[in-house]
Amino acid sequence: MSATETAIASAEAHSAHNYHPLPVVVASAEGAWMTDVEGRRYLDLLAGYSALNFGHGNRRLIDAAKAQLERVTLTSRAFHHDRFADFCTELAALCGMEMVLPMNTGAEAVETAVKTARKWGYRVKGVPDGMAKIIVASDNFHGRTTTIISFSTDPEARADYGPYTPGFEIVPYGDLTALREAMTENTVAVLIEPIQGEAGVLVPPAGYLPGVRELTRERNVLFIADEIQSGLGRTGRTFALEHEGVVPDMYVLGKALGGGVVPVSAVVSSADILGVFKPGEHGSTFGGNPLACAVALEVIAMLRTGEYQERAAELGDHLQRELGLLAGGGAVETVRGRGLWAGVDIAPALGTGREISERLMEERVLVKDTHGSTIRIAPPLVISKEDLDWGLDRLRTVLSA
Repeated sequence: MSATETAIASAEAHSAHNYHPLPVVVASAEGAWMTDVEGRRYLDLLAGYSALNFGHGNRRLIDAAKAQLERVTLTSRAFHHDRFADFCTELAALCGMEMVLPMNTGAEAVETAVKTARKWGYRVKGVPDGMAKIIVASDNFHGRTTTIISFSTDPEARADYGPYTPGFEIVPYGDLTALREAMTENTVAVLIEPIQGEAGVLVPPAGYLPGVRELTRERNVLFIADEIQSGLGRTGRTFALEHEGVVPDMYVLGKALGGGVVPVSAVVSSADILGVFKPGEHGSTFGGNPLACAVALEVIAMLRTGEYQERAAELGDHLQRELGLLAGGGAVETVRGRGLWAGVDIAPALGTGREISERLMEERVLVKDTHGSTIRIAPPLVISKEDLDWGLDRLRTVLSA
C-alpha cells in the first residue's frame, strides 16, 4: 500500500468514524498550500473552516507561540498570568465591548453565551426561574454539544442523542415576522449566525440583521452574534455584522482567534451582561491560558492593521465575480457568499458536493462539501490572486468535464 493508503487504513481501524475526510493525508503546510505524505501539493480553499484565516504556519503567529512556549503555557484560572489582562483588554477593544470571557472551542463559547443569556434573563430581566427562552434560526450550526444539537434542524446532528435540552424556539432564518411572533416576555436572547456557514454560506436578506437588532432592543432581548466562522476578517470586515452597520449585545468568537495554532474562543460583551457571573459559576481549565492569549494577542494585532480585512474584501470581490459567472450555466445552480467565503450549489446531474470535492482533490485543490450538493470555498486570507485564479481554473476544469 502507498503511504496515503496505509495512513488512511490505520485511521479507519483505530479512530471513531465521526468524520468522512477526503482521502488525502497532510504532512506539512505553508500559507495557502498543503503537502501530503507523498509530496503532492494541494491548494487549501477551506482554511480549516476559517480557523486558518492567516494561513498555515504564519510566521508571526508561530513566533508568538514559540516565545510563549519557552515561558509558561498553563496556569489555570486559579492564578493570574501576565498575558491575560492584555488579551481581554485588546479583544474587548477590537469588538467595541467591555468584557471578555475566554474559552477554548467554538462550541464552548456558544454554551457560555447560552448560560450568560439565561443568567442575565433571571438576574436582570426578571424572567421566572426555569422559563427563559432563546430564539435560534433554522439550518443553524453552533456546535455539537448536547444542548446545541437540541436546537439544530440537521437530522444527522440530532439523531440518537435525545432527550434534548428545552428552552429554545426555532424560526426560519431571514424571517423577521416569524422572529417577532416567537418573542414572549420570557425570551432572553436571539442567537444567530450573520452568515450561515455550515448551511452553505447563506447570506440573509438585506435589512434582516438590522431588523433583528431593532426587535431585540425593542423587546429587551439580547442579540447574540455567532461570528465563529464569519468573524475576524473572513467577509472583508472584522465582523460580518459590520456590512449592515449592526452591533450586537454579544459576540461569540473562535476559530481564527487561535490563528490555526491553538483553540481559542471567547464571549465578548458589556460589563452589564458578563457581570452576571460570580466566581465559581462558570469556567474552563484551559480557557484564557497563557499560550492561547499570546497567540490571540498576535491575531488581534494583525487584525488591527486592517490589511487582512482589505485583502479579503478585494480578493472576495474577485472570487464572487468569477464564481457568479459560473451560475446558471448548467453546472452551477447558485452561488452565495461575501468576502473570501462562498457556497456553490452544484447541479445534481453533475454529481454530489462530495464527488466534486474528490474530483477537485485530484486536481490538487481542497474544498469540502455540505448538505449534499454544495461545496464551500474559504481560502486563507493570505492567498495570492494568482493562486486563487489557479484554483478557480481547476474548478472550471472539473465542472466542464
